[in-house]
Formats: sequence, C-alpha cells, structure tokens
Amino acid sequence: MNLKQYMQCLREDPGFMENVTCWRTIPARPARYEAFPEGLDERLTGALTRRGISRLYTHQAQAVAASREGKNVVVVTPTASGKTLCYNLPVLEQILENSDSRALYLFPTKALTADQQAELYGLIEEAGIDVKCFTYDGDTPASARKAVRDAGHIVVTNPDMLHSGILPSHTKWVKLFENLRYVVIDEIHAYTGVFGGNLANVIRRLKRICEFYGSHPRFICCSATIANPRELAEALTGEPFVMVDDNGAPAGERHVVFYNPPVVNRQLGIRRSSMQETRDVATGLVQNGIQSIVFARSRLVMEVLVKYLKELVRDTIGDSGRVRGYRGGYLPTQRRAIERALRAGEITCVVSTNALELGIDIGQLDVCVLCGYPGTIASTWQQAGRAGRRNSESLLIVVAGSSPLDQYMIQHPDYFFSRSPEKALVNPNNLFILLNHLKCAAYELPFKKGERFGDLDSTEDMLGYLADQGLLRSVGGGYYWMTQEFPQTSVSLRSAGEQNFVIIDISHPDRRVIGEMDRFTVPMLLHQYAIYMHEGRQYQVEQLDFDDKKAYVRAVDVDYYTDADLNTSMKVLDVFDEGDCARMERFRGEVLVTSIVKIFKKIKFDTHENLGWGEVNLPEMEMQTSACWWTMPEDLDGRWTKEEQQTAMLGLANLLRGVIPASLMCAPKDISVHYHVRDPFSRKPTLYLYDSLPGGVGLSDRVYEMEREPFKQALSLLRSCPCEHGCPGCTGAAGVGGKETLMELIPLLLGDGDTESGTEGTV
Repeated sequence: MNLKQYMQCLREDPGFMENVTCWRTIPARPARYEAFPEGLDERLTGALTRRGISRLYTHQAQAVAASREGKNVVVVTPTASGKTLCYNLPVLEQILENSDSRALYLFPTKALTADQQAELYGLIEEAGIDVKCFTYDGDTPASARKAVRDAGHIVVTNPDMLHSGILPSHTKWVKLFENLRYVVIDEIHAYTGVFGGNLANVIRRLKRICEFYGSHPRFICCSATIANPRELAEALTGEPFVMVDDNGAPAGERHVVFYNPPVVNRQLGIRRSSMQETRDVATGLVQNGIQSIVFARSRLVMEVLVKYLKELVRDTIGDSGRVRGYRGGYLPTQRRAIERALRAGEITCVVSTNALELGIDIGQLDVCVLCGYPGTIASTWQQAGRAGRRNSESLLIVVAGSSPLDQYMIQHPDYFFSRSPEKALVNPNNLFILLNHLKCAAYELPFKKGERFGDLDSTEDMLGYLADQGLLRSVGGGYYWMTQEFPQTSVSLRSAGEQNFVIIDISHPDRRVIGEMDRFTVPMLLHQYAIYMHEGRQYQVEQLDFDDKKAYVRAVDVDYYTDADLNTSMKVLDVFDEGDCARMERFRGEVLVTSIVKIFKKIKFDTHENLGWGEVNLPEMEMQTSACWWTMPEDLDGRWTKEEQQTAMLGLANLLRGVIPASLMCAPKDISVHYHVRDPFSRKPTLYLYDSLPGGVGLSDRVYEMEREPFKQALSLLRSCPCEHGCPGCTGAAGVGGKETLMELIPLLLGDGDTESGTEGTV
C-alpha cells in the first residue's frame, strides 16, 4: 500500500477520524531559482551540473552573494532545502582563490559531522580540486591527527572537540588559526539553554585565539525556522549578521493530522495513553510497509515502543531489523549503522528521541508520527521535516499526550498554524558557565589587564575571584594560569553536570559496553534492579557503581519495565528582585534544589498496570539554580479549606508547567514548577518556577519579566477545557476536582479588572 492509499484508509476509518481534531493539507511549493553567481569557478559549476544542479535556489544564491561581500550570514530555511551549498560554495571558492585559506565547520553531533563531511568530500571529488577536508573528533585516529592539523583546508568537527581538543592545543594548529577565513556553524537552533551558553563562550575563546594569530574569520550560520535566527546567531558569535530567509527550495504536499486519544473515563476526563495510540498508528504503517519515523519525548517511551514494534515484525529466526531504535546513549558505531540502513531503505520504521531531529540524511521517509507534542512549534516542524525530504508527499501525525500543553495545542490547531516558531534563548553571561570558560580561556592565553571577553565590559572582578581561588596569578599587568589542572576536562558543553556513566553488559562473555547515560538521569533509569531497555532488549541493573560511574546490567526476558519516582525539595538561598504582580508578590532569586529517588514501579507491558514497587538506595543530588516565585494573598485561608487550596495549587502548578514552555523555546523538562500551601520561606501559599539546570540559563528570569501573562494563559486553557471538575488536560490528574476553585482563584489573583483575561495566544 502506498501513502496515498493509506491516507484514504485513515479518512474512511470512523474510529480514527472521530479523534482527529484537525487534518490540514499544506500545498506543494515549486522551486525558485537563480543562475550560478558570476565568476564562480568553472570546476565547481561543472561538478554541480554533473550532479544535476544547473541553477541555485534563491536562498543559496543570496547567501553566496552576501558572503562574497564580506558579511556574516545566517540562512534560515526548512529541513532538506539545500543549506549545505550556502556555505560550501563560498568556502571552496575562497580556498581555490588562496590555497592557504582555512575553514572550520561546527556541527552539534558527530552523526551530522560525518554526514556533512561525506557530502562535502563528494563535491570536492566531483570537482577534481585539491582541497583537503578532514573530520577531527574523538574518533579520529591519533596517527591521522597531525596530518589534519598541518594539511586540512577544511576541518570538520563539533563544539566539544573544539572546546577540549583544538583550542587548548592552539600552538599545534598555527596554520589553521593564522589563515582561518570562515567558521561555519550549522543547526544553530540546537544551541539553546546550557548548550548555547557554552557554545557562545567557546566562540569567544576561538575569536580570542584568532585575534592572537592575526585572523578575523567570517561566520556562516544555518538554522531551522525559529523566530529570532539573526538574534541567536549574533548572541552566539558576538558579530553582526545579515539574514537570508527567502526559501527557494521546492516542497511536496504535506498532510498534518492532530489526533487526540479517546476518553476512556469521561467523568474524570482521562484519555487513552498516547504511547498506546502511537503504537497502534505505527503498527498500521509497519504492516503496510510504509517507511516512517516515530518520535518519542523520553528514552523510556521510545524503548517501549521499539519493543512493541519489533515483536510485530520478528521473523521465524528472530530477526526484527526492519524496526530500529535511535537515541543518545547508543554507541556511535551502532548509531552509524542505523543511519546507513535508513539511507539504504532497509528499515521500515525507526523510533527515535529528538536525536534524529537534526538534519542528518536518513533517506526518503513517508510518514512522521509524534508521540506527544515536542514542546515547541519549531521542533514540531523540524521533526516533521524528516519525512518527505525529497519533495515527495508526506504525512505528519501528532498524537497528543495528556499534559496541558499537548491538550492546548491539539484543541487549538489554529494557534499552532498561525503562530511563528518560538524564540531561541541563550545566555552566554550565565555566571556558572562564564567562570568555567574564563578558566579555559586563561589556560589557552593569559588575560591582559582590562581585556574584554565577549560583550562583557570588564572581566576584572571574575579574574580577581579566580586569582583568589588560587587558579590564576596576577603578574605584570596580566592573569596567568598557575595550576597543573586541565580546566577543559571539567566543563561539559551539553550539561552543567559531570561525566556520563557507562553501561556494561555482564551477560556478554567480554563484558562489553552497550551504552552511556548522563549523571542526572542515572538515578531514575539505572538504579539497582531497574529494567534498562536498549533497542527493545531488556537488561536488569545488577550493580550501580557511583564512584567509578559504571552500571552493570544483565540481559533478561520479563514482561514489565520500570519507572522511578523522583522526590524534590527546595530552599531559597538569595532574593535578587521583587515586585507586585496584581494581588500577588513576585520574586526572583537563587534556590537550592535537592532530589532523591526512593522507590520505583514495575509496569506491565500492554496493559500498563502496576505490578509492584521496590526501594532505591541512592545519595541525594543537590543543584543551585535560578528561580522565580509568586506568593498569594493571606486572605485565601478564609475562602477555601486546606484540602481545596492544595488541590487548586497543584492544578495551577500543572497549568503553568504546561503553558509557560510555549513562550520560551524550551522543552517542558527545562523548567520545574512546585507549590507550597504554606511555604517555609514566605509563610504564605507560594508557587515556585526554577530552571532545571545547575546555575540556571535565564528561563526563570524571562518568566519573572512576563508578570501576569502566564496566569492569563493558564486561565484561558482552564476555560477552554471541556471537563467539569479538572482533568489531565488542564489541572493534571492529581488536580482533578480543583477546577471550580481555580476558576475563582486565578481571576482573584489577577485582580478585579482581569476576571475575563486570558485569550488564546497571549503567551
């Protein structure tokens, strides 16, 4: 069955269509072209022509023209629109004009690095030109590294290797830094939050070293569609940019279906699991041989879906390779093999976390299924772009979860289609991140007195602080690194945490490493007796060694998986700002968050019933981060009972947790919302919102500045929900029964003039 026939079957299926809240068809878009730029080297035009490219898309031609004029360029077009030529042509043209010229390509993942290096190498080979292009990352053999440093015209790498392997060893890279003409940063929309703040400081260090060697490279950045691409590029690089967003690439017809799982308990408003609905949709695709990709929001959901679908396609000898899983934590060799199989068309369905959201070439897929709304409009379109990449017709099915944000989007499709994608948020001057990179920068080159770092007016206080800590020495008008420590090893660009844990399969004769996991996820998924799932296979955790950062697992075959409960407590450390917010008071400051996992649940496959629980004995995790909070009027006590207040506060926390990510380009997990009916610090009913990353990345600061808007949007969502007493789609499952109280409470908090506030799209 082809895609068109499959969609017709869906339209004729009343059981499916009764749950569809929107089926929208986005028409195909024809290509718009411009001729090759005048004077472009004939070897390049000849190579492109032989590859079937006789003209450039409008955005490609505009990007090349702006680069020729010496401008920094940010290109903003959808997935599979040919952004690669926007930087390959200017770079190759520069190297052909001057063979001493060098370029540095940065990609956020090794997979994308390998993919784009292969594309560039193919163009160089086709053109028959003497341009050396090498990948330099953790997988590059030691024997090849000297050749890359000496002969590489184009060095293709990732931010992590630039941070820890290239910048600290800049004296070995003199040819690169003396002759660096272009720095290409692809997929800049991936650099938000902690990752973005870290990359911005790595670029500050790069520019500082370039200046030392006398070069001043231009930047070419590429991004998926976000609301502020030029602002983000300028924040990451500290340079002015021109934006190219006149997309000339063609696109096939795209069908977008919003699907809301059926209600299984109308009184409580409880819907069928989005995971079960996604499994059913994916089952139909696999059985009909339609190539598809399924995105899940968590690695646990992704692995459970992989197990379900693998059992569906397993043959008589046990082979189930037509269905594969893909996520961070898989070993690089395994991920490369999956990518090759996708391009070769050997995989019918791949189930992934957002690890496949970036622009890796994974061949032609017909359908993209999202198990839950990804959290942002930008991510939704980026994931949708993984299907129909080569101008073919495609289908996107968004299966809503029960969270407030999912339910709001699925019930208000016009909000999704009419809104521009969200802004990307990056905070290079986050103190936690900044101090780490000042240490790295001082290790690379001494700081002069009064020297600036990025847009900071002065670094004197921070350098003085590092000197007081014994890390720097102030001598003769400069600051010098004075310890034997290599500071780059203690700085992770992807998170503010420590190094990953490795997962070792002790049931294998060679005790092989099968995966890895970050420090903050380990207590939830790798505690003793947890069922760790890897590409649909189950392993029981036999031992977790915190000191050596190793988890020892054994292959098992059981009919359940595990999920753990995380208990969190919080203490205010400092208050930075405070002000009124209608009838509330709002504050911004720093808090200490303590988390501990105490129990885990065993959940049966298929039925998802609870089979029991077990204890977890792991140490507490502490995190200092930024937060904002609101205190309620003291006269609430006389209006509602303590139980009513508790249910309402829980519902309000759930509403805010759902609607606030829509105004920030962040996933719901990037913020946390908690409440206290009687808070130990304020001694009033209090709602806290804090950044879920150590040190904070400015999310709570933005929410503090929004004043009453989050509460207006929460009221809008509450009023639009059809339930009677509260449900998982608005107040959350635990807040059922608090809707009536909240309908009175939120207008009261907003003030008498705001009782009708809160229309769609105010956030």
